Amino acid sequence: MRRKRRHPPNDVELNLAAMLDMAFQLLTFFILTFKPAPIEGQVLLRLPPPHPITNINAGEKAGNDAGNTNPLEGLTTLVVSALANPDGSLKQMAVGETPVAGLTALERTLEDVFRDPASGFDQVILQVDSRLHYGPLMQIIDVCTKQKLADGQPLSKLSFVELPAGP
Repeated sequence: MRRKRRHPPNDVELNLAAMLDMAFQLLTFFILTFKPAPIEGQVLLRLPPPHPITNINAGEKAGNDAGNTNPLEGLTTLVVSALANPDGSLKQMAVGETPVAGLTALERTLEDVFRDPASGFDQVILQVDSRLHYGPLMQIIDVCTKQKLADGQPLSKLSFVELPAGP
């Protein structure tokens, strides 16, 4: 005759069903209450320093020619400014001192400027409002990088300057 094994009375068994229930409830709670921070607030751009905007090899300091009525003469860098609304959307753009209305107008203006072989521009500095969201900035960068210089080469020199937030 066989004897049945008896478990000692101090042997404890864990109820895994209750433990799994609790684990899934905690997992569900943390998934449903998780609120990630906005991505734009976390983007920290380490931008390269801008290149000089005057022709250093010209031998004359900028502004010394009193007979020059064209303020862009002697410059090889075209300045594009982008200002933002308080909510981070694009408010206003300008090429040099000339305001442009929208991305298509910016693209047409840049095409006209770079198509002219007498302009001499070979690089662009983007002056960007610090409040401008990343999306509109990338659209402006896309417009700039599509440009071709007068000799047919693509525009490859693009620098950034952060403007302080306006009032």
